[in-house]
Amino acid sequence: MLIDSAKITVISGSGGDGAVSFRREKYIPKGGPDGGDGGDGGNVIFSVALNVDTLAFYNTNKLHKAENGQNGSRAKRHGKNGKDIVLPVPPGTMIINGKDQSLIADLKNENDQIIVAKGGKGGLGNVHFKTATNQAPRQFKAGEPSEQVEILLELKLIGDIGIIGLPNAGKTSLINCLTNTQAKEGSYPFTTIDPNLGALDYKKKKVIICDIPGLIEGASKGKGLGYNFLKHIERTTILLHLIDATSKNLEDDYKTIRSEISSYNKDIIEKRELIVLNKIDLVKKMPKKFKYDVAISTLTGEGLDTLKHLIFSKL
Repeated sequence: MLIDSAKITVISGSGGDGAVSFRREKYIPKGGPDGGDGGDGGNVIFSVALNVDTLAFYNTNKLHKAENGQNGSRAKRHGKNGKDIVLPVPPGTMIINGKDQSLIADLKNENDQIIVAKGGKGGLGNVHFKTATNQAPRQFKAGEPSEQVEILLELKLIGDIGIIGLPNAGKTSLINCLTNTQAKEGSYPFTTIDPNLGALDYKKKKVIICDIPGLIEGASKGKGLGYNFLKHIERTTILLHLIDATSKNLEDDYKTIRSEISSYNKDIIEKRELIVLNKIDLVKKMPKKFKYDVAISTLTGEGLDTLKHLIFSKL
């Protein structure tokens, strides 16, 4: 199951306190100050990990804390710095401030990372406070406190092709035919309840395809299953609009999906589009008035090679 959002709390490490200490050695009974500085607290970092494809971990692990810096000690010993905590997220994860909903970072690519909570700096030991008039200072500086941030994680899948269409148009069957994905299929609406990702290899090139759960009229207002997944086609390069050839009104089916996408985000509707008729093995005559790019059958395989060629020529 794809988990594409999570709310968590992150806390950086606090800085260690500076030490108050005086040099005490044989034959030097009244040595000067030698209190060391405290260590810096650890940072909280989000980093893209290519082997992670869901936010499920953060739905069960809500609190993440970096290590505190250690206090300074005698003989000018510096406290150990606290370890950073690096939180892996899938490519396409948006890091959002949970309080004001502002975007902190949009992590799309390998090696992208962001510090969301900076560790507190370590404090100063009393060795820094010695002056000509204060040879035995007892002053020190405490370490800076930790930083706590409420974070909303939002995943938007990144794909070259986004398959859209009404429920039961055959989107999952198509992605299974084009890629090695083994997603659940069925002859009833809403078989797909999560987006599916697959890779199409064609002539030594690779294309990432995303199958979006079926949209219905009113999806942009929260009806059906589609509303939560419309965001996943925002990052796709091309829309593959799959339409059931057995439908009584192909034009209405096409306009319904386009209208819902436009209501959600008008920029998406400007993307390049491939209009594909599916299930042509079930119709006796092909439609003459409705314009489409290619007709296929995911059952018999008819037209799939032509579709692959069109996908790569579009890209």
